[in-house]
Amino acid sequence: MTTTHGSQERVDIAGQLAKQRGFLRYTVQGLTDEQASSRPTPSELCLAGIIKHVARVEKRWTGFIVNGSAGMNVMSPESMQEHAASFQVQPGETLAGLLDAYDEVARETDKLVYELESLDVSQSLPDAPWFEPGSRWTARQVFLHIIGETAQHSGHADIIREAIDGAKTMG
Repeated sequence: MTTTHGSQERVDIAGQLAKQRGFLRYTVQGLTDEQASSRPTPSELCLAGIIKHVARVEKRWTGFIVNGSAGMNVMSPESMQEHAASFQVQPGETLAGLLDAYDEVARETDKLVYELESLDVSQSLPDAPWFEPGSRWTARQVFLHIIGETAQHSGHADIIREAIDGAKTMG
């Protein structure tokens, strides 16, 4: 792929993002909205909610790369409510609509991977107990975090899908 700032590293990052997104998308293939919103395990998680959450997280983190932590007041009550709501399917939301929204976020992320001037650009992380005070992350670290977050939730999704109808992503 020829890009403005093409490098094998960028190709690898975009490839891993696509691979992990593909695993996650695979877990909802052929499901109805009702199945995708069901909670067949003791967890509050559902497949459609995981798709919605992962899209939100990816969008927030790419926003962080561009704008810093200004919009990431992660410890505010509003932010905590938004985080919890990101796992919930609201009336009128459909699996197809959530997947379309996720695809749009993915396109924007992939564009940023290739068009960002440098993967070394960094921002100060927001104040939160899980970040060391004064820490900064590069764009590279953020993209790796998105890959990890997507992979983790893909595993959750695989368990939920198996509980719905026995289907598995692998195996």
